[in-house]
Amino acid sequence: MVNRQRERMSMKRWQKLLLILLVLILLSQGPFVYRRYQLGRLNAAIQKVNSDRRTEPSQTGYREFIGVSHVHSFLGGHSKGTLQEIIDAASANRLDFVLMTEHPALNFNTAEKTLHGRHGGVLFVNGNEVRTRTGDRLLLVPGDGQANKDSQSSTPEVLSRRNGSVQFVAYPEEFQSWEATGYNGVEVFNLYTNARQINRLVMFFDSLWSYRSNPDLLFATFYERPAPGLQKWDEAIARKRGKLVAISGNDAHSNVGVSLNDSSGNRLLGLTLDPYERSFRLVRLHIFAAPSAPMEVPQLDEESLLKAISSGHCFIGFDVLGDTTGFRFTAQDADENVIMGDEIKLDSEARLIVSLPVHGRILLLKDSRPIEDSNGINRMEFVAKEKGSYRVEVYLPQLPGRVGSQPWIISNPIYLR
Repeated sequence: MVNRQRERMSMKRWQKLLLILLVLILLSQGPFVYRRYQLGRLNAAIQKVNSDRRTEPSQTGYREFIGVSHVHSFLGGHSKGTLQEIIDAASANRLDFVLMTEHPALNFNTAEKTLHGRHGGVLFVNGNEVRTRTGDRLLLVPGDGQANKDSQSSTPEVLSRRNGSVQFVAYPEEFQSWEATGYNGVEVFNLYTNARQINRLVMFFDSLWSYRSNPDLLFATFYERPAPGLQKWDEAIARKRGKLVAISGNDAHSNVGVSLNDSSGNRLLGLTLDPYERSFRLVRLHIFAAPSAPMEVPQLDEESLLKAISSGHCFIGFDVLGDTTGFRFTAQDADENVIMGDEIKLDSEARLIVSLPVHGRILLLKDSRPIEDSNGINRMEFVAKEKGSYRVEVYLPQLPGRVGSQPWIISNPIYLR
């Protein structure tokens, strides 16, 4: 009798412990359930932004093309992504171009082996990401057969040997050779660097609740304005007193996620957070190609693409938060009408014009300092009377939560000299 009572008491203790454990588990999932609700609201707000879009035909003669930069495949290691997967992802996103930046390999030219030319209707340009002897990293487009030797050379040596190509500083927060010459610009935003803020345990539970419904918007839970990269870029422009282009980098590897593999490396269970198709939707580079002759419709080929990028005729669009196509930033005076990336000689004044496809908050900066900040508008005109580097950041406060306070668009500057 006594033993039976003890057994019942023991069972009741276990039942209470299990109940307490169950309650704790349910309470621990509360934030993730709420985040799923928040992402649902965000998705609805983004759909509203896209439905409200109104664009005007370009009056400058340029044509807008959309693509991504800083993409890796299995060729350079760190990824198992295939070339066909990249083609399929680019086609699914209806991209116009992709800049490949393969890591060098010891015994073969990865830039030569990667995607180049048109595949699936998308223009691919083959390039490399290299790490120099001094630890700096550069994006070299097009790539070449000497990339595997660049680790033995200094950053100035690598830059000085290349002609007729574009070179960008990657990971500017780690870059040391700012005094070097020969680089065209700075990768101010890197998707992989931004994603390193992810707490993997938190992301695991977020994915359990939200991966099926809003996988792209999981990005929004850790996206932040790339303040360090923008600061380095602004400082470099001031130091060089010249033009310096800002680009974004998807740094796409298709290798971020959680998985359970067997002894042969085959996946048994898991999910990939950055498949190429998703990575290509998050942040994009919008470029403006000029016509090759008056009255001609601008076409996109490798030459026109690299010319547009090296000229700064481009902007960074976080298209996951709403389609940025149709953004324009121009300047005009009595003699000239130019677009972002260009210079204009300042005699007395120049009119800066910003137009958006939707209403938003437009922040105009001069030499990295805000000088005009207006909300709820889709057009801004500003009469500039001082020389300097003028650029634009655009925000969408109508998006709920912290996302509304993060940039939607980052432009390249117009330079008043």
